[in-house]
Amino acid sequence: MPTPSMEDYIEKIYILIETKGYARVSDIAEELEVHPSSVTKMVQKLDKDNYLDYEKYRGFVLTEKGNKIGKRLVFRHDLLEEFLEIIGVEQENIYEDVEGIEHHLSWNSIDRIADLVAYFKEDENRLEQLRKIQDSTDDRF
Repeated sequence: MPTPSMEDYIEKIYILIETKGYARVSDIAEELEVHPSSVTKMVQKLDKDNYLDYEKYRGFVLTEKGNKIGKRLVFRHDLLEEFLEIIGVEQENIYEDVEGIEHHLSWNSIDRIADLVAYFKEDENRLEQLRKIQDSTDDRF
């Protein structure tokens, strides 16, 4: 299993490849706000662990394993953002909250959150009921 740091890199590489068609060290460094040398070290580690194929001075591509994990990591991130939105977390807090919790949840927890998100999305009345509960309890603190 990849470490949380490896997951961050795989997720960013996956997103960059999906949106731009490629991912460069400089792009990843900018996205993750790290030095390019840190990216190069991680790319070499991800290559060693078979998450991507890296050729010095030529670039890299995700392996099947890396692509599969990247897709699942993006799903997890998007799901958690959607979940926090559903439960009424203020928009300006959602991204940072997801970044803070995504690596600390088991995949079993992620699956259960997906069930809960689906439950609320399949019937708009459920969301309305949740909003009423939230409106009546917002004054607790």
